[in-house]
Amino acid sequence: MNVTPNATAAAFFPPAFGLKTSFGFMHSAEAPAINLHMKESLLPEMSDGVLALIAPVVAYWALSSIFHCIDTFHLAERYRIHPSEEVAKRNKASRFHVFAEVILQHIIQTIVGYIFLHFEPTHMTGFEENAMWKLRSSIPQIVPDVALYYGYMYGISALKIFAGFLFVDTWQYFLHRLMHMNKTLYKWFHSVHHELYVPYAYGALFNNPVEGFLLDTLGTGIAMMLTHLTHREQMFLYTFATMKTVDDHCGYALPLDPFQWLFPNNAVYHDIHHQQFGIKTNFAQPFFTFWDNLFETNFKGFEEYQKKQRRVTIDKYKEFLHKRELEKKEKIKNFKAMNAASNDVKKEN
Repeated sequence: MNVTPNATAAAFFPPAFGLKTSFGFMHSAEAPAINLHMKESLLPEMSDGVLALIAPVVAYWALSSIFHCIDTFHLAERYRIHPSEEVAKRNKASRFHVFAEVILQHIIQTIVGYIFLHFEPTHMTGFEENAMWKLRSSIPQIVPDVALYYGYMYGISALKIFAGFLFVDTWQYFLHRLMHMNKTLYKWFHSVHHELYVPYAYGALFNNPVEGFLLDTLGTGIAMMLTHLTHREQMFLYTFATMKTVDDHCGYALPLDPFQWLFPNNAVYHDIHHQQFGIKTNFAQPFFTFWDNLFETNFKGFEEYQKKQRRVTIDKYKEFLHKRELEKKEKIKNFKAMNAASNDVKKEN
């Protein structure tokens, strides 16, 4: 009985994009025919391109709503970075103002995304088997068919999305850093975001509209074009980046939060940047910290601890904040004592 190479393995893996479950086409004498046609959309109501614009907005408000409920009903106070009363006490922007600005940014983001979408080429399918047949002939047989198949169908997408992550990180680090280093840019644009000294989830995209366009919308748009992402790949990049940004501003260090386990650039790391003592550090966002490490713009004080823990945990950060608060009160007390002593000397003279 003739068995196609890796046919047994094929039975254990689901087909991708409607292709054959058998890998026999990779070993046929003639190249599989190319039958180009448009990809079917994930949802019949809209194209994948439109869904890629809607999904991150839905994800933003869905995840923000979860954290807002945790805030409102005090469900995780142990893991809260700052006491709840500090939100109203220290933040300069009202919650309604933050909400309105984020809605405006989503409107701008969607309009710009739709313009990008209008000029994108139509994403086609029907060529994959032909491409894999050519790869099979040029790759050693030691690489199994199943690895080639899933590497081509999903591995290339993963690499493109990861390249998008790296570009977004690079774009945002240098632009974000510039916004802080240039006093005019900070005053006109970035200072808006720093009206939130105590960040919360739906304030993640609270920015001046110009900065929001440059930092987020344009950055991810260029990443999409440079890496030639398909609509489904765009959907993943945009939605994942959006959810990560919300999580970075959530104000909590939840123990089972996957974003905070996967990335050292987490809510605590970014909270340091929102505090007065760390505002000129921790510029990296939203995924990695390598630019901060390379240019030594990461906040100094947790180096040895971070090497052991891979991140600054909530307990260590709260300990640090408490220590700083005590030092601040001690300085104020000493300053008042010095002033009182000085006034006494003046009275005696």
